[in-house]
Amino acid sequence: MDRADVIIFGGGLVGLALAAALDSSGISTIVVDPADPDQRTDAKFDGRTSAVGSSSTRMLEAIGVAAHFPAPGCPIRKIQVADGLAPGGLAFEPSADDEPLGWMHENRHLRAALRARAEAAPNAWLLWKSSIASVDRGPAGVVVALADGRKLHAPLLAAADGRNSPMREAAGIRAARWRYDHAAIVSTLRHERPHDHVAYEIFYPGGPFALLPMTDDEQGHRSAIVWSVPQDDAPGWLSLSDADFAAEAKAAMGGFLGDIALAAPRSSYPLGFHHAATITAERLALVGDAAHAIHPIAGQGLNLGFRDAAALAQVVVEGARLGLDLGDRQLLDRYQRWRSLDSLMVAMATDGLTRIYGVPGRTASAVRRFGMGVVNRIGPLRDRLMNEARGTSGDLPLLLRGLPI
Repeated sequence: MDRADVIIFGGGLVGLALAAALDSSGISTIVVDPADPDQRTDAKFDGRTSAVGSSSTRMLEAIGVAAHFPAPGCPIRKIQVADGLAPGGLAFEPSADDEPLGWMHENRHLRAALRARAEAAPNAWLLWKSSIASVDRGPAGVVVALADGRKLHAPLLAAADGRNSPMREAAGIRAARWRYDHAAIVSTLRHERPHDHVAYEIFYPGGPFALLPMTDDEQGHRSAIVWSVPQDDAPGWLSLSDADFAAEAKAAMGGFLGDIALAAPRSSYPLGFHHAATITAERLALVGDAAHAIHPIAGQGLNLGFRDAAALAQVVVEGARLGLDLGDRQLLDRYQRWRSLDSLMVAMATDGLTRIYGVPGRTASAVRRFGMGVVNRIGPLRDRLMNEARGTSGDLPLLLRGLPI
């Protein structure tokens, strides 16, 4: 029987970040994932991009992931929020000498960096293309039987196995869930004028249009888009020619970046929400999308997962130093208390924004613009919201402060 301190189900972005965080403090892990990682290396598998907040970036630097990026991310130095193309809006912009609000990374580059860090970890064992036959969680620990007959043992199991987490379902953990009547159209645009490191969130009754700065390449300026459209309209948007879609995108942003062309194929993802009633069970901790999934309206989904990883890593490492059983109930209760309120507040805030900005009509739009104007004029309130967006508020785990555990 192969043994480790923690078994991690799921070798995605959050699962690998957790393995790297634990390895940095000498905690051994076995990562189990049925996928072939070599098929996840290009934009055809996942053409999405992610906004990695400044606190998450500190963690990636602290645990040695940032050194493995195959390409640099693009700093976000300003976030501009608008209600359609009407004048007014809300701007978040830190001082010139402060760190950026976040960094835009292509998911494939994040995945490559996390995989390279995990493969170099002396305390991490990656079992790709491995299927799980059974899981037994009991007083003596966790025993995982793989389909190939191998058995694994650890005091703690971390489930980072995605939105439809089999481990969450097997543990009988209920989740509040609903589907939005929207799909996200995702692509990369090439544009005539520079984006100046500004991220735009333009709200329309039909759904928000997010324009996110990316690094320039040899062909010019680039930005990623996440365009929420009614679910029934998504096939129509995907069927448009590249030129017609680019013209629609240019109109949606008011043409302020000049001529537009598509730089990557379009893809579509259904949008949904779920939040687990609890993120722990006997010798089990849920992290990332297994625990919660939110609307991409504020770009916080991956950052929530990284915050889970940072908090769980600190709980486990500090428990190990005290000589505690790593699956002990008091350690899991600490993780539950630390993460449950923060993740719920972010989930409710993003859901509320989605619904508020989806109300049609001139009166609703005028009220929204008035509210944004008030926030813009009240410096402390604007700064508080900006800190929430960059993930630097609240009781931060050490890794999110850039400190080792």
